[in-house]
Amino acid sequence: MAVPGGSGERGSGDAVQRQQQAYAELKHRIMHGALPPGTQMLESDVAGLLGMSRTPVREAMIRLAEEGLIEVRPRHGMRVLGITVDDLEEIYAVRTPLEAAAVRMAAARGLSDRELDELSQSLERMERALAEDHLWDWALEDGEFHRLLVNASRNRRLISIIETLRGQLHRGTMATCEMREKPSLSNIEHRAVFEAIADRQPDLAERRLAGHLHRSGGMLIELLRTRGLTSI
Repeated sequence: MAVPGGSGERGSGDAVQRQQQAYAELKHRIMHGALPPGTQMLESDVAGLLGMSRTPVREAMIRLAEEGLIEVRPRHGMRVLGITVDDLEEIYAVRTPLEAAAVRMAAARGLSDRELDELSQSLERMERALAEDHLWDWALEDGEFHRLLVNASRNRRLISIIETLRGQLHRGTMATCEMREKPSLSNIEHRAVFEAIADRQPDLAERRLAGHLHRSGGMLIELLRTRGLTSI
């Protein structure tokens, strides 16, 4: 029988921590292009890259496969998956109503001063990045802003589902951030969503967020099609 706080319990906690670390580090490399679509690696090579043992790496790979970021093949390790234009259309069709619902929940309950401050600072960082033509930084902060919006719903299941979808979309945002026009309109729309939430107007916040994702998602898909890119 395990003694609370004993070595068995600590060992289990350490294993979970290592698995989470492996997951976070591997996902970060995939999301930010260090491991682009098509990359194939054996489990042992991934473990070596991360400086970890194979067990937490294996568990991390299973999670990432469930999120649609990689394919795990017996005896062949993993392969980083690309995202097709059809995938993007499906993801936006699911993400848009879910994230709009999350924003509605956040506006209905009202945000704490800390939550409002975090969103406000994120907006300022996006505006500064755009003013300085740091499009990569803007794209990173765009992801952070939407994460904060969804987290403000405090609905754990909704947060989990949307995070999986956003993980798949984030690569599209990063891959195309220098192909498109400066996203000045996105900054305006982000601030409009924030103001509706801060004013506790659920209908308006939901409508503005849905409109923003419909426009920005459509623009991304059209950009890829215009350039003849079937996947990213």
